[in-house]
Parts: sequence; structure tokens; C-alpha cells
Amino acid sequence: MSRTELEHKDDEATIPFSDSLHFSDHPVPRRLTSSQKRANQWRRWSDDIIPRMIVPYLSYIEETLSLRHANVPGERHSNDGECGTGCRTRSIKVACVLFDAFEEITIIACPCFPAPLQLLRRGLFPCAPMVPSLAVDLRVLEFVRLLFVRQSPNQTAWCDALETFLDGMRYKLTSKNSLRRRFSNVFHWYRVLTVLARDHISTLITDARKDGSRVDQPSEYLRSRCPLCFGGNDWRNEVRGSPSMPNIIVCIDACFTQKRSTNPHGATGSDPPNPTSSFFLPTADVNAMEDFVQRCRGEGRQARASRAEPDEDCYEEGMRVPVSVLNGCGDSFIAADEKREKASTRFFTDTGLMALLCRHDRVLWVANLTSAGEKQHYALALLDRLFKHLPAQMTIGLLYDIGCQLERSCRKWKFMDDNTLSRIAFAVAVFHAYGHQWPCQIVYHPRKREGFGLSDGEGCERLWSFLKPLIPSLRVSGFNQRLFILDTQIRHLDSKSLQGFGHWLHRRWIHCQTKKNGALDSLYDLQVDEDMLRVEWKAQVDHQTKPAPRQSRNKAAEVITTVLALEKTLEAQEASIRELEMQLHSGRVPDIVEFNLQLADIRSRRAKTADTLRRRRAALGTEDKVNLQKMKKDIYLTVRLNALAVKTRIRDRLRQRKFELERLERSYRATINAEHKLHANTQQSIKRREPGILKLVSTYNGLCSQLRSLIRQRRAPPYAIMPHIIPRDGIFLLDVDDDIWQDVGLDDDTMAPPAWLSDDAVRNGICLQLEVDRCVEEEARLMRERAVIQEWMLAEWGAIRGASNNAVTDAVMSFHLRSRADELVNICVVWKKKVQCIPCAWPVGESWGPSDEALLQAARDQAQSSFRDEDDAESVEGEEGDCEGDLEYGEIGDEELMDAIEDIALADEYRYDYSNELVDDTDDIDDHYMPSSPIKLSNKCRCI
Repeated sequence: MSRTELEHKDDEATIPFSDSLHFSDHPVPRRLTSSQKRANQWRRWSDDIIPRMIVPYLSYIEETLSLRHANVPGERHSNDGECGTGCRTRSIKVACVLFDAFEEITIIACPCFPAPLQLLRRGLFPCAPMVPSLAVDLRVLEFVRLLFVRQSPNQTAWCDALETFLDGMRYKLTSKNSLRRRFSNVFHWYRVLTVLARDHISTLITDARKDGSRVDQPSEYLRSRCPLCFGGNDWRNEVRGSPSMPNIIVCIDACFTQKRSTNPHGATGSDPPNPTSSFFLPTADVNAMEDFVQRCRGEGRQARASRAEPDEDCYEEGMRVPVSVLNGCGDSFIAADEKREKASTRFFTDTGLMALLCRHDRVLWVANLTSAGEKQHYALALLDRLFKHLPAQMTIGLLYDIGCQLERSCRKWKFMDDNTLSRIAFAVAVFHAYGHQWPCQIVYHPRKREGFGLSDGEGCERLWSFLKPLIPSLRVSGFNQRLFILDTQIRHLDSKSLQGFGHWLHRRWIHCQTKKNGALDSLYDLQVDEDMLRVEWKAQVDHQTKPAPRQSRNKAAEVITTVLALEKTLEAQEASIRELEMQLHSGRVPDIVEFNLQLADIRSRRAKTADTLRRRRAALGTEDKVNLQKMKKDIYLTVRLNALAVKTRIRDRLRQRKFELERLERSYRATINAEHKLHANTQQSIKRREPGILKLVSTYNGLCSQLRSLIRQRRAPPYAIMPHIIPRDGIFLLDVDDDIWQDVGLDDDTMAPPAWLSDDAVRNGICLQLEVDRCVEEEARLMRERAVIQEWMLAEWGAIRGASNNAVTDAVMSFHLRSRADELVNICVVWKKKVQCIPCAWPVGESWGPSDEALLQAARDQAQSSFRDEDDAESVEGEEGDCEGDLEYGEIGDEELMDAIEDIALADEYRYDYSNELVDDTDDIDDHYMPSSPIKLSNKCRCI
């Protein structure tokens, strides 16, 4: 049979299902277009065939003991018989793809017992809903399903390999590439069936749990998303223990690499939706939030137009950081600029993703981005959906790269009412805090702000890293198909993280205790009073977040100081331009494209600085110009301004270095095409983007030495403070407690300096005390999660037992509920063992649900291998295991350039030890290691 005949055979039965619009009045129907046939077939799959296959599929799984004893495809099922209702029957020949064979069978189909159900009874899944020409063994499909959530899905390569494999065994297909299209159809609808089948069992369990006791609690959806955040019996238990902390911690971030290309032929519309639940927000909800944001901003602008802007820096309503600082954060942080184009809407219909995750890296919801920039209405739509599923008094801690800007907009444009805003504690993610001004960091950094413990807010980054293999295939997929694939991967992450919660809690607890004890020991050595440290920290926050007056008595002196600083900055920028131009003339340019971008950037900044300096000089009066010349002759002031200018430049260069991820991604692609080692390209890229940073540090330290010498010689103003030298080691880490952020000894304060500024013991003590406070908060949250995880297990076990009692007469449902119970027992064994060292925040009893006998048997099963080689004893301590080098979700591999860049601590290795390879050996990780994600576990090899 030819390929054309097979295609016609698959589609001819879809004609009677078509809408009447596609038929003429003539008895013979018109021929349908390909798109109409596909739409009809999709609708028949979704509305008719798949719903009818759920129970038969579950029955087949029960009958074959989870596909362990599959039926022979050619044999008729014992319950199959001829139709007794007189239906019109049809004989259909179906080619069957098995693990080790390619066979053809004949079935008799009728409307009351269609071909898909008959094939499913034989352990096969069809390629078409009515008259299939191909069916695939369920074991093959299950193997591919498990494979494609663990590696980049490539159905074309799989089908080509399968055809070659069958051809090698002398099994010939009817035509070239005839397998790919049909297998793709089979595989998609099989995945849909497995999702709906598992949801069917979950619904039975949920219905058994509904007893009316969960009043004023997080929704059932949230409870299913994260047991540690929402699985407790009563969320108010946490409030009674630690009322100052947010009840839950979530993070938001956007990713502009997960794009979908525009149809090259200009076709509009999208593929039909799948009949499965999705983690994505409905498009209508996102559009409604966008309209709401536009209305609020329009009304806000009209109201603000009637008010004059204040002449002095000030606090906006409800904000703890002055306007000048917020504007600086907005200027320095790329994501704060909504108009910045991150993905072209000309070439991409969907430009990216934005996700809302809890602190355990569990996805709560995802929004599909269609704009060129990271607009705030996406984040607001995600938060709006979250609050609709939370009790009215439940509070959240929100970690977002530009959390300060989001809070500012919410208060400025009234996106949220005061009650909702009072339930949100805004903070910035740890890794992206470097892009914010120092006053913003001491308010919004999670290591400085109360309530966030040791949460880092980088769960979204780990999610994007896991989803990277999907980028090529999803770039050209349909709209709903793209969402379905992403939903499938998220479900896979849920399965892995559920098993890893026990390990995660254990390692977080060990890490927290180690960090806390180390900080307490260091505090004890300092011998500084705790109350005094808290008073000094409050004074530091109040002073460093104080608005900077725009009009004051020293206005002229400030302008002169600014002019001097601008002149030094302009000189440094011109020197950099000359250095780059000499490098260009000498031909020592490894990447001309990147070099031109760098040169254009520094020229643009030089032009901006020159324009600002010109305007500031023009604003000087005659007396100010005379004072300017006098100040230039002041040696101490000149050196101090030089040091301040160099330090400001160092900060800018370090920020720019971290903000260059997109350029490094282009270098990454070029490296792939050139087939060079990625870690070598990483070294070169980082070195090219650090020209002069260490030289600037040396220059700054030299100026600090001059200032110290002038202070000792009494040639400095009274109460002058010696500035701190910047250590070369760790300069690229940009830690929140580094001296790079504070200009100690470089400002104009000539009064008696406070202890938090002048006393090193107090300054170090403040950092250590804040570290202890965060560890105490983390400890309290882990104790709460320890109690919640046991309450969730008890409730889930009770629900499964209740559902089993309700289905005692149904052998199929009883089997699947027993299987779900076995899964829960295996998880419970690990959880109970790993969290036994963590005390509960409140009494929860001894029982975890399953009996001691069941837990003991599960522990024995986990300790025993399913098979054992004779050379086990030698392989344990000898050769490397087969699994060495495999990377889990969230880990860094050589092939992931962007992940290597994001782990900025590796920069020191590139600089000081070029011979070291970038490795990620997880075999030696012990319990002191703290993974950032429940899914990132120590991948210890156990040879079997």
C-alpha cells in the first residue's frame, strides 16, 4: 500500500464527523481541506476517543501488572467478540511496531467497539481515531515518554533509528519516512492519555479527602503543587510560632530564550488545545491584566500632572528607599526597562516565559510572554492568580530581580490595594542584587531583610536551565503544542522534587546549623554587645537610605565636587577608548563583533559623561569657578575624588561584566559552530570583559594608601576616616557584604563618624549578626516544613486509604490506588529517615501514615538491587561508575555556557588557574552540601 493510500485511509473516516458547514446539499459531501481534516481528527481524539480509552487503559495496566506481562499483539483478547448489535463492521489491517518486531494484524471494528479500543486491549496505541494504519506497542511508547523528559525530544531521530533498526532485521516499511508522522501522532495522544489517566486516579484521592475541614486554607490546587508550602493542616500554626516571617516565599522571573517563531508563511491561528490541565495562565487573564495596568497608569499620569514635582529627593508613599536610589536601580538594571527589546515580535510570536515558583522550586503558574520586553502586567497576573488561591490573611515573601521597581509601581499606580500590598514583602533575588544601588540592597536584599531566611530566589533560573534542551524544538512548534510539552516537563520535575524533599530538608538543615554556628563563634570572638549591633544597624539603614537633598547650603560645593568627579571619569573613559583603539590598530581583536559592541558602548558613555560635564560647568558661577580651581589644588581632596571615581568605575565595570550574558550567549553559539571547547571560550570571554578591572583595583588601593598617609600626616580634615583597601581575591563575587559597595572614608562627612562606619569590629559584627538572624529564620521555617511534610503524608495516606475503601469492589481502581500507595510508602521511607534530625515546629505525633511493617518492607526493597553483578565488590572502589558525570536538574555542565557564567565564582578559576577543567563531580558530596533545589540531589553511583 502506498503512502498516499495510507494517508487517505487514515483520514477518510473523519468526514462524517465534520460540521455541516463543510457539506453541500448534495448527498455526496465535498472533499475537505487538510486543515479541516486535522481539526476534525483532533476533535474526535479529544472529545470521543481519549475519554473512552481512560478506563480501558487503566484496566490494561492492571491486567499486565504495569506492562510487565504485555499481551501478544496478534492475539485476540479473551473478552473480544463479534458485535451483537448489528452494527456495520469493517476489517482493518494495522501495522504494529513492537520492541523487536514489525507485524501486521487484522481487526474487525464497529461503532460500538472502535479500532482504538480493540488495539488498546492488545497493548497497542493507534495513529488515527477511526481507521488507523499503524499502532505502536505501549511498552515502546512508555519507554520513549520516559526518555524524552530526560533528554532533548527528537522524534525524527528516534523514528529514523527505529526504521533502520527494523530494516536491519529485514522488516520493510511501505515507504520512506512513513513512520515519523504516524508515530508523532501516536506518541502525542498516548501522552495525553497517560496524563488524563493519572489525573483520574488523583481525582479519586482528592474526592476522598474532601471532608469540609479545610476551611480558610490554601486551595486544593496549591496543596497539590507544593506539600511543603501548602500541605499543612492549618497554615496559621506557622503564624503563631513566628509572626514576623512571611507564610510562604515565592519567586518570579522571565526567560526570553523560550521563544516561538512566527509562521514563515504568514498563516494565522493556532493548533487546537489539548484536553489536559495546564500550568499556564489563560491568555484572556493576561490580556485583562494588561488593560488594567494601562488604565491605572493613564489615570495616575493625569493625577500626577496636576501636582508639581518636589525639588528635593524624597520617599514615595510607602517606600523605604528614596526616589534617587530607585531611579538608579532602574537605570542600571536591564529588566527594569520595559521598553528594552529582549525578543523581536517581528520574528517571534511568543517571546518568552515568566514563571512563579515557590522556594522549593515547584512551579505554581507560568505566563506566556508575547511582548518584546519584561512588562509588569505578567508578574501582576501571576500574583493575582496566587492571591485568588490563598486565604485572606496569608502573607507572601516575593523575590524578584527588580522587586524594588515592582513595589514602587504597585504603590505609585495603585495596581494593588493597601490590604494586598500589606501581605507582600518584596525582595530582590540574591544573584541579581548586584545590579541595585547599595541603599536598595540593605532594604531589599534577602540576606538583609527580615523574614527570608536563606532563600535565594533563583528557582526560576534553575527551571530555565532544565528547560534549555527544549529550545530548538519548541521554537518551531504550534502554540498549544508548545504549552503541552512544557507542562509535561514540569510534571516530570514535580515527580523528581517530591522524592527529593527529604534530602533537601536534611541538607538545608545541616547547612543552616553549620552557617549559624560559624557566625556565632565569630561573634563571640568579637566580644560586641548584640543590642548595640542592632542599634548600629538601624542607624546605618536610616543614614544610608536617607534622601539626598537637591537644594542645600552646600549646593555650590556639591556641584564643584561633582564636576571634579566627572572630569576624572571622563579622563578614565577616554583612556579606555584609546586603549581599545590601539588594540584595534594592532590587530589583536579575537572577535570583531564583540569588540565593536564594546567600543560603541564606551564611546556612548563617554559622550554622555562629556555632555553632563559641559552642562555642569556652564551652570557654575564666577565664584564657583574660582573655588573649583582652589579645590583642584587641595591634595587630599584631589586624591579622595580620584579614589571615589576609580571605585565608582570598578563597580560599574563589575556590573557590566555580569550584565553581558546575552553577548556571551552569542559567543557560545559561535563556539559551538567552531567545535571548540566551551570552557576555553568561557575563559576568553570573561578575560575580554575584564580589561583593566584588576588594574583599577590596584590603582584604587594605591590612592587609599596615599589617603592614609595624608591622614597620618594631619593633612586631612578632622575626623577623616581611612578608606578600606579592596582585596583582589573575590573581587568578582560582588557579595552583599563586600567593601566595594560602601564608600567608607570617601564622602564629605566631617563630623564624628558613627561606630557602624569607623569601627571594624562593629561593622563585621553587624554582618555576622544579620547572618545569625537569617539562619534563625531559616531554622524556624525548616522546622515548620518538617511538621508540614508529616501532616501532608498523613493526610495523603488517609485519602488513599479512603479512596481504596470506596473502590473495594473495583479491581482496576483498587490496583492503581495500591500502586499509588506503594509510591507514597517509598517516598515516606526516605522522608522519615532524612528529617529525623529536624525538630517539629509543633507536635504532630509519631505516625507518618503507613504501618511500620510497610515502611520496613519498602526500606528493604530500596536497599536491595533488582539484579547484581559478580564484580560488585570490585566496582565499588575501582573503576568509575556508569553514572558518573550525569547531571541533575540545576547542576552545571560543561555544555552549559550560560550556567557557567551565572556561577560567577568560577571566574576566579579562569583567571588564576587556566589549567583546571570545569568539572561537576557530585560523587563526593556529603551531607554538608546544600543543593539549591529539591531536585538537585547528590548523584552518588551505586554499582549493581
